[in-house]
Amino acid sequence: MTLFELLLTNFAVIAGAMLLLWLVSVPIRNASIVDIFWGPAFAVVALVGWYIGDGDHDRRTLLAALTSAWGLRLGAYLALRNLGRGEDVRYARWRKRIEDAGGNFTLRSLPMVFLLQGVLVIVVSLPVQAGQLAITGRPPGVAALIGTLLWLTGFLFEAIGDWQLRRFKADPANRGKLLDRGLWRYTRHPNYFGNACLWWGLWLVACDAPGLWWTAIGPILMTFLLLKVSGVALLEKSLVSDNSGYADYQHRTSSFIPWPPRGS
Repeated sequence: MTLFELLLTNFAVIAGAMLLLWLVSVPIRNASIVDIFWGPAFAVVALVGWYIGDGDHDRRTLLAALTSAWGLRLGAYLALRNLGRGEDVRYARWRKRIEDAGGNFTLRSLPMVFLLQGVLVIVVSLPVQAGQLAITGRPPGVAALIGTLLWLTGFLFEAIGDWQLRRFKADPANRGKLLDRGLWRYTRHPNYFGNACLWWGLWLVACDAPGLWWTAIGPILMTFLLLKVSGVALLEKSLVSDNSGYADYQHRTSSFIPWPPRGS
């Protein structure tokens, strides 16, 4: 099987899933349900590659297991956090802006939200897909071990950071306060940092097979999205305007890479 054939197969599967998800979003007027599927979509891609790929079995299985563990955990977390709360404010504002201008948000959301996320899934997961086709005739080696350890570090940062934030918000005594304890003492976005780490880890696992350095396109894109598009930049803009103490937190706490706070 060629990489093009695997990419085409995965895109067809993900596009079909996104279309079904869009059809669900129309009657409930909630395009933000697509975010819940973001992680599981990568698990789908990894499992398709594991099933139909013809690369080394051990590497194929390792990539599928790591990707699926991350994607399913993230999907479950977002489902618990978001379901029943209506459309996320970002999508709701976009919907209102388009509809106030006489446009049709429903039709535009299919290509600009659902299918676009599908394309991003395929590009970001390039290391996983290419790695599942690589044939070396040997078990995963040093690069795969280092990549797995980096993935584990990132997975723990993301999972623990999410858990700490969820527990903090669940306490009514913390209403209006900032979380600056635990991992959040060392980075303002431990979950985003962890996400980037684990994708670079998956890239290293794939690079255990020669010639796959170019699949760094995937983690580069994911890191860019986390830092400049849907992650740090977007969230910090709203946090600064909503919380008067956030500027001080920004001053003393690293934005992304964990580091001891200033003045500690």
